[in-house]
Amino acid sequence: MDTELTGRAAIVTGGAGGLGAATVRHLVGLGLHVAIFDRNADGASALAVEVGHQTVAVGGDVNDDDDVATAIDAARDMGPIALLVNIAGGGVKSQRTVARDGTPHDKDAFAYTMAINAAGTFNVSRLVAAAMAANEPDTDGQRGVIVHTSSLAGLEGQAGQVAYAAAKAAIAGMTLPMARDLAPLGIRVCAIAPGTMETPVFQNAPEALKQRLVGDVVFPKRMGRPEEFALAVEMILQNSYLNGEVIRLDAALRFPPK
Repeated sequence: MDTELTGRAAIVTGGAGGLGAATVRHLVGLGLHVAIFDRNADGASALAVEVGHQTVAVGGDVNDDDDVATAIDAARDMGPIALLVNIAGGGVKSQRTVARDGTPHDKDAFAYTMAINAAGTFNVSRLVAAAMAANEPDTDGQRGVIVHTSSLAGLEGQAGQVAYAAAKAAIAGMTLPMARDLAPLGIRVCAIAPGTMETPVFQNAPEALKQRLVGDVVFPKRMGRPEEFALAVEMILQNSYLNGEVIRLDAALRFPPK
């Protein structure tokens, strides 16, 4: 257990989901206290009960400032906030910019996808970074670490992914300027861009679909495991020289056009 992490706190948005829950469990194993912030309040509460006393569940919306403030207060009650992991997000049904029948992409669906991914990530980051600024700095002057979740889709999105790809590209795009913005406060910012991950949604998918999803994965020939995402979070947290980077986690996968 890292003594520098013991007694410190983290916030994980989307903490009740597949990647989020694995990250929460891993961070608790490192000695951190974790605020599980998720709009699925029941799921967050169930995970907090499972993991134990080092966690607290906070139900809420990443785009609601009051909900974010509640998560910050809950984390601070457990210790100085050392880490924010932004995982909350999602997508809408696959749509092309113009469908084959001539129907244009739904504008509201695009705006919604941008809001729950890019805007939500930015909103939580700005508010948590302000809270981190009050921390005592370490020997490098570091006060906190922020990890965003982009996606391979944000780097090379497929046909039908225009909304989700744009949202995840925005998250990748904000990473370096945010790192530069927050450097005077001693806050590092990186992002992880996962490929196809074996979250609960995909665990229950038909076997034929699973095989198609891993068809272009180079090695190892399988989906990524949520625990491997959590390991990437730990790497960013522990390595003080990682900053402003978007790190691919995809087993050398490159998405085909469609």
